[in-house]
Amino acid sequence: MSLERELYKRANNKCELCGNDEHIQIHTLAPHKDQNINKSLIACKLCVGQIESPETTDANHWRCLNDSMWSEHQAVQVVAWRMLSRLRHEGWPQDLLDMMYMEEDVLEFAKATGEGEADPEKLIHRDVNGVVLQAGDSVVLIKDLKVKGSSMVAKQGTAVRNIRLDRDNEKYIEGKVGPTLTVIITDYVKKL
Repeated sequence: MSLERELYKRANNKCELCGNDEHIQIHTLAPHKDQNINKSLIACKLCVGQIESPETTDANHWRCLNDSMWSEHQAVQVVAWRMLSRLRHEGWPQDLLDMMYMEEDVLEFAKATGEGEADPEKLIHRDVNGVVLQAGDSVVLIKDLKVKGSSMVAKQGTAVRNIRLDRDNEKYIEGKVGPTLTVIITDYVKKL
């Protein structure tokens, strides 16, 4: 039986990641170029596009990994691990990663592309509860704060929308409190 037929039979003519049965194709996992049963899988055009272009990744699409991460097939496990690692800042993927078990050699293969390695230069901004903050998030103040340089007091419960992250200090974010753009310490905010 040809590799292509074997893969399509294994996948039951569906994407092995999300279950889509349209626009499916063979996807060989980086860094390998040669197709074989353990280094290739059947995936839809949407999954392949997001795997190959991290900037187009839609976190909600990958909630399908909740099921496919339990696959008995190596290639599916590797892609699930890589995508969950890429999305770990979302919160829920980290929970799935913590549950995932892989053989040592499979995990080594999954790490071969550098996915999941922490960037030592990257600052991680966290709210008072430890939730990771991203640029554009909305937060709420958890205590009254005096705005320096003015007589204004930002009241507890005030929502600050579309925050920006300070590139030099993980404890600082910027956002508009009323009409004023101000720097806020992350220890006094909670992500909405």
